[in-house]
Amino acid sequence: MWRARGFYGGICNMWTEPIFKDRRDAGRKLARWLTEFAGRDDVVVLALPRGGVPVGYEAAKALEAPLDIFIVRKLGVPGQKELAFGAIASGGTVVYNESILRLTGMPEAVIDKVIEEEQKELMRRENLYREGYPALEIDEKAAIVIDDGLATGASMAAAITALQKMKTNKIVVAVPVSSVQALQELSDQTGVRCIAAYTPEPFYGVGMWYRDFSQTSDEEVQELLAASRQTFAHAHSA
Repeated sequence: MWRARGFYGGICNMWTEPIFKDRRDAGRKLARWLTEFAGRDDVVVLALPRGGVPVGYEAAKALEAPLDIFIVRKLGVPGQKELAFGAIASGGTVVYNESILRLTGMPEAVIDKVIEEEQKELMRRENLYREGYPALEIDEKAAIVIDDGLATGASMAAAITALQKMKTNKIVVAVPVSSVQALQELSDQTGVRCIAAYTPEPFYGVGMWYRDFSQTSDEEVQELLAASRQTFAHAHSA
C-alpha cells in the first residue's frame, strides 16, 4: 500500500491502483479540498484545456463558482519544438525563458514570428471553446487554476506567471494528483498556494492514476463550458 497526501492537507492511504475513474470523478474528489472557497462571489475557476476542463467543471459545480478556460501555449524553438523559450497565455501575456533565449541566440524576428503563430492558435482555441462568450472578469477575484495533474508543472508555471501580471486578488493552484517534487517546485517558484488531493510516491505519471485518461475532445470542452454557464446562471437567477 502506498501513501498519498494533500500538499496542504492530511495523509490518506490508498491501494496501488488508479485513484480516479476519470477526470470528472477527479474533479469531484478535488472539490473536497476546496470547500473554503465554496459559495463565494469572489471566486473563479480557471481550467487549463483540454484535460483540466472536466476536472474544473466538477470543481466549479461543487463550489458554485463560474468556470472559464485559461490557455497556455508553449513557444518552441523552430526545429526543436519541445525546447520552449517561453509561453503565451490567455490575455496575450508572454513569459520568456531567458536562459533558453541566450542559449539559442534566436533573432528577434524569429521570436516574433513564433509568438505570432502561437497567438493565432491561442485565439482560435479561445474562440472555438468560448463560442462567442467573453472571458470571465478576474480582476480582484480569487482564481483557482485547475489541471488534471502535475508532472513537471511547466504549463501551470507559465499560467501562474501570466496571471500574476493581471489584477487577480489571489491565485491558488489545485490538481487532483501531482508528484511531490513538481508541487513543491511550483510553490517555491511562483509563491502561490498549491493544493493536490493526492501526491502518490512513486509518482510515475499523471495518467497512471486514472482508469480513463483518454484525450479530452474540443467538443467536450465546449459542452462543459456551456453547461457550466447555464448552471451558474440558473443558480444566480433564483
